[in-house]
Amino acid sequence: MLNTYVVNGLVCQDRRFTVPLDYQQPEQQKLSVFAREVASKSGRENELPYLVFFQGGPGFGASRPTGLDGWVGEACKHYRVLLLDQRGTACSSPVTAQTLGHLTPEQQAEHLAHYRSDNIIRDAETIRSALIGDNKWSILGQSFGGFCVLRYLSASPNAIEQAFITGGIPSLTRPATDVYRKTFKRVLDKNKLFFDTYPQAQAIARSVAQHLLTTPETLPDGSPLTVERFQLLGIHLGMTGGHQELYAMLEQAFVEVNGVKALSFVFKQSMLSLLDYDTNPIFAFLHESIYCQAFASNWAAHEVRHQSFANDFNVDEHSQSFNFTGEMIFPWMFEQFSQLKPLAQAAQLLAEKDDWPPLYDLQQLANNKVPVAAAVYETDMYVDIAYSNETLQQVNGAIAWCSAAHEHNGIKVDGANIFSTLHKILNP
Repeated sequence: MLNTYVVNGLVCQDRRFTVPLDYQQPEQQKLSVFAREVASKSGRENELPYLVFFQGGPGFGASRPTGLDGWVGEACKHYRVLLLDQRGTACSSPVTAQTLGHLTPEQQAEHLAHYRSDNIIRDAETIRSALIGDNKWSILGQSFGGFCVLRYLSASPNAIEQAFITGGIPSLTRPATDVYRKTFKRVLDKNKLFFDTYPQAQAIARSVAQHLLTTPETLPDGSPLTVERFQLLGIHLGMTGGHQELYAMLEQAFVEVNGVKALSFVFKQSMLSLLDYDTNPIFAFLHESIYCQAFASNWAAHEVRHQSFANDFNVDEHSQSFNFTGEMIFPWMFEQFSQLKPLAQAAQLLAEKDDWPPLYDLQQLANNKVPVAAAVYETDMYVDIAYSNETLQQVNGAIAWCSAAHEHNGIKVDGANIFSTLHKILNP
């Protein structure tokens, strides 16, 4: 078949499925959902059971395989792996400013409200029925993908043979403000580690911030480069390799032009490439809503930042330390990012939405019969370990594997070992 090919020993087959935008009105607008099935040659021939992968995010497509290596190679010893581009991401009817441009703000907000984990799991069930009927499959969720796993365990547990989670155990009941009070503290810890490791980085970061407060700057796409936008680079401090990448960028922040110190084009271009809110807007739109159940987010991170996170840099306070922020979303981002700006009204409507349906069935999780193994990272900047452990205690039979050696993106860096460990926990 034309949609089947081999990449370094990994047999790939591209699949597409049609699903409704709104499962309450299934005959209305349709979406195309893309999934790439990958397997070893023997795994495909022997029709090994399926493992479905839910990517982190929200708003990012599944990882693209490079062969029988990493966690994919390890998983293919036991499964055929289905790499799912969740609705609105990558090749699945992508959501961007371009594709939403013909809608009114009200229509945009209504449309985007259908992209949380509840509908992602409904899509998965549609795909399961098409591929294997009533048979079960196993699931793996990384980061936000773990939120999807817990939704799956709540809504359709009879579909699941085993469940694996890496770095993605949310609180089942707490509002976003509680989450950000915890994670902002983690962000400060990562800032301290970064600036302790690279002492000269504080002076460079302060110089960039002072320059931006006194000199208007734009990025190569014409959008403004501000102090608060510069601070967003801290999202990478919770990843293995993120500290090194950020420092390498700071080292090239300035150049001399005709004897005058100026921000370099290399630095500005790096700002565009390292902050992907323009290309993956679902992340900005729905990041806070993934915590919302019958209450509004009301820009929770923005509220917490000004309540308890002394992080607004002021050029007049010469003794003030510079700090980066983390994974948080702020309302001003919809003014400064070129591809978010046309969608600002929709973002405000979503922030005010207070009728989000519940995502988790606490009774079902308390009575859970599906084997669950979860990798929990002790210094995770994005998912607080205290809330992760709190949730795992509410999921009957869930087994936690705690690691101080891995950051949030552990599955990308050491995925074969992590997946092998979790698989052995459930399959000794």
